[in-house]
Amino acid sequence: MLIDGQWTGGEGGVIERVAPGHGVTVSRYQAATEVDASRAIAAARRAFDTGPWPRMTGAERSNTLLRVADLIAANAEELAWFDAVEAGKPIAQTRGELGGAVDIWRYAAALARDLHGESYNTLGDGTLGVVLREAIGVVSIITPWNFPFLIVSQKLPFALAAGCTAVVKPSELSSGSTLLLGKLLIEAGIPAGVVNIIVGTGAAVGSLMTSHRDVDMVSFTGSTGVGKLTMRNASETLKKVSLELGGKNPQIVFPDANLEEFADAAVFGAFFNAGECCNAGSRLILHKSIAEEAIERISVLSAKVKVGDPLNDETQVGAIITPMHFDKVTGHVAAAEAAGASVALGGGALDLGAGQFMAPTIVSGVTPEMAIAREEVFGPVLSVLTFDTLDEAVAIANDVDYGLSAGVWSAGMDNCLSVGRRVRAGTVWMNTFMDGASELPFGGYKQSGLGRELGRHAVEDYTETKTLNMHIGARSNWWVQR
Repeated sequence: MLIDGQWTGGEGGVIERVAPGHGVTVSRYQAATEVDASRAIAAARRAFDTGPWPRMTGAERSNTLLRVADLIAANAEELAWFDAVEAGKPIAQTRGELGGAVDIWRYAAALARDLHGESYNTLGDGTLGVVLREAIGVVSIITPWNFPFLIVSQKLPFALAAGCTAVVKPSELSSGSTLLLGKLLIEAGIPAGVVNIIVGTGAAVGSLMTSHRDVDMVSFTGSTGVGKLTMRNASETLKKVSLELGGKNPQIVFPDANLEEFADAAVFGAFFNAGECCNAGSRLILHKSIAEEAIERISVLSAKVKVGDPLNDETQVGAIITPMHFDKVTGHVAAAEAAGASVALGGGALDLGAGQFMAPTIVSGVTPEMAIAREEVFGPVLSVLTFDTLDEAVAIANDVDYGLSAGVWSAGMDNCLSVGRRVRAGTVWMNTFMDGASELPFGGYKQSGLGRELGRHAVEDYTETKTLNMHIGARSNWWVQR
């Protein structure tokens, strides 16, 4: 763990991580306890209240973040290796994610110099109003196992750009790359206590990180269930909460869509990161007139997807994160079959040696009331529904608890814009799927979360506004008769 600029062991037991794609222990971490979490929070509090980081100029913080970005780029191969072996992700994919992370850190560095308040010189001769933006304070950052380095990079650099300090808890299943980031932060010149990194379970340390009175904000990415628990914990002190949670993301496909382009994007959207992705395109809503052809095209492409060793450069889909999660995913498929759906492709395990691998799976004949159409499976499983009219397609898309992202495929912009304006989701892709950029905000409607990450307002999420109402000249509005 990294606490107050020093590397130290936790007070808990040892956490061993067995690589999901190789079946061998690849890392061991000394687990943190509440005592360790308290020390980390105290260090972040001191660094914010009395340390130099919040008092630096935006340019100084920006230059430090740029040094971090350069160090990430220089150490990208080692960082990518950690995420590949601990999370079972294809190494080619993790390399790409590191490139995206570098871009995010550089974008956040630019925003550090652009953060500003407002002034109001329109309130009369006797009044000047100034609105300041100040760093919110100590931020607890809790990240998931599926995108270990990318997601911490969607949070931490923006908090740092604003002048905040942080306690970071990566998932105990994939902590290696975040701990290595701690070394890079020190090398880049981040002062002691500004970023503290602890490894442990949610039960052991996450609860304290989300409820402690000295924490001013929580930024959490994970399941909707744990997100709700995070909100309850944070409500004890009414701290600010930013949540990026689950999704059951639809892709609506009209008869005039380019089915060749759509099929490739559908396979990517469903099986990228083994479907362990909050914005996976796990739900296809196909017009009935093209459903049979679309399923055939997707099945042919899905059978060509290369599943296997995460450290093989040619692998496209790696391993499922844990045996327990594998059972959960296959259980969803079995339940759908029992409810009347059909497995058009895959559905079970692949025997690829050590580790847990699942075949890309397509479930057809799904109806809106089935659990597989409504619940987040979080695996390489694609559910297929059908529709007759645009109104019906939008109704099916919106009839779930989630609203993270959606896609629409049509040659007609009327269809695309109608769906884009009516579907309740934070991102709607049109004739593409799961594209992104540091400049574009990401987050969800409904139970997919609160707030947005990325985009030009991302730094502002880690600030509070303060109004300075200044009177000019002699008092002119006496309350007590003189």
